[in-house]
Amino acid sequence: MIDHMGFAVSDYERAKTFYAKVLAPLGYELIMEVPAAVNPSGAPAAGFGENGKPDFWIGGEGKLAYPLHVAVVAKTREAVDAFYKAAMAAGARDNGAPGIRPHYHANYYGAFVLDHDGHNIEAVCHAPG
Repeated sequence: MIDHMGFAVSDYERAKTFYAKVLAPLGYELIMEVPAAVNPSGAPAAGFGENGKPDFWIGGEGKLAYPLHVAVVAKTREAVDAFYKAAMAAGARDNGAPGIRPHYHANYYGAFVLDHDGHNIEAVCHAPG
């Protein structure tokens, strides 16, 4: 089981604003920030999550050589739709509009967007329609 994950971004403040908007429909909020002066990486970090636990972290170390894929659970299909709408409004690029992905399983409802660094961010609901 994964406790938390984090990745570097090229523009920390822009990414922090982007993820605050994009993750809000999924129930995530900015929970804490770690200043560069006390972070072992020497860069600021922001932790997003719910119920007071940050589990989705971004850090200002700079753009990764290769983009990554992160999927965040959505409780409803409507939350997936809201995530996608918020992401597009925040400057994301479409990488797969909300919809059923039956090649994964019959109830896999997901949406995919590319953030400013090209990371593939997904919201997915596994519940039946």
